[in-house]
Amino acid sequence: MTTTLLTTAYKAADDKKALDIVVLNMEGVSLMADQFIICHANSERQVQAIAREVIDQATKAGFPIRRMEGFETGRWVLADLGDVVVHVFHKDE
Repeated sequence: MTTTLLTTAYKAADDKKALDIVVLNMEGVSLMADQFIICHANSERQVQAIAREVIDQATKAGFPIRRMEGFETGRWVLADLGDVVVHVFHKDE
């Protein structure tokens, strides 16, 4: 399940032109998630578009969304998808 969720979230971020996408394997390191996806964007709107696409595609694929934080400001959005946590940063952050 994690691989499919990871692939879904990664592809969604990539489709919205996220920059410098990095996947960190957090298994055995973090109790919070098995994988982190970290990426950035050049504007608040792009940060929000990436986060929205990640949430939309994960929901469409049947994965529950635990929470999302920081969407309103578009500077750093954290999308908690359970086994995968996605961090989308504004380039200045």
